[in-house]
Amino acid sequence: MQLNKFTDYGLRLLMYLIKSSDQLHTIAQVAHDLHISENHLVKVSHFLAQQGWIISTRGKGGGIRIHPEAMYLSIGEVIRTLEHDEKVIDCLGIECNLRRDCHLNSLFPLAIEQFYQYLNQYQLKDAWRALANEPSKLTQHNNLIQTINPS
Repeated sequence: MQLNKFTDYGLRLLMYLIKSSDQLHTIAQVAHDLHISENHLVKVSHFLAQQGWIISTRGKGGGIRIHPEAMYLSIGEVIRTLEHDEKVIDCLGIECNLRRDCHLNSLFPLAIEQFYQYLNQYQLKDAWRALANEPSKLTQHNNLIQTINPS
């Protein structure tokens, strides 16, 4: 599954803001640091603010910062929200002469749901190493992956 750019930028922005959760950052500063256009970042930050995941302060000395409770959001729910529950394949929306016998469309909803459920085991804070005072679920996951696939 490939995540759209909006989701990619949303996750990057959240991770960026988590790393310095007590500071305000300007869109220009974040755009420069993340190599994302300011226009895209404005759209993403507006959406994240609407969700209540970031706090946006206008005016001189203003900026954006992570909402303290947003660090406890499940990664799966964040991605599902940013993706707007997009379908991987939409066989009903196109003219397809295979539709009668092909069952690909019935496989994807369950696979995607399992993808989200797996990611729901982790919170945004788990994905930011510096916040861990103790090994997080994600650290344990990475250790398991290294055991399975040693470099």
